[in-house]
Amino acid sequence: MSDYKSVTISAGRGGWGGPLTITPTADKPLIYSVTGGGIHPVAAKIAELTGGEAFDGFKSSAPFDKIAVAVIDCGGTARVGVYPMKKVMTVDVHATSPSGPLASFIKEDIFVSGVGVGDVVEK
Repeated sequence: MSDYKSVTISAGRGGWGGPLTITPTADKPLIYSVTGGGIHPVAAKIAELTGGEAFDGFKSSAPFDKIAVAVIDCGGTARVGVYPMKKVMTVDVHATSPSGPLASFIKEDIFVSGVGVGDVVEK
C-alpha cells in the first residue's frame, strides 16, 4: 500500500494550463525543484501534502523517469519546455504560456504556470 497522496495544482494569477493532479509513486517519488534557490516553497508544499521527496535539481540530477513533478521558475524558453518535452508534469512559478522552440510540448494536461503555494491543494 502506498503512503502517497494526491494534490491538485491550478494556475495562479495570470497563469496558464492545468489543473494538474500530482500523485508520486514508488517509481516516481521526486518533487524536483529547479529554481536555483534550494527547495522552492511550492515544491516543499507538494512534497509535504503528497509524501513525495523534495529534490533540489540544481544541486544534483535525477533521471526524468523518477520525477513526479518538476517545479521551475522559468519565464523564458528553456526549462519551460524541457520537462514537458520529456513528458514530466511541470509547474512554473512564473505566469508563462507556451512559447519558444519547445512550445509544441507545453500542453494544459502536463503544464501549469503562475503557481503559488495557495494554488496547491489536497485532492
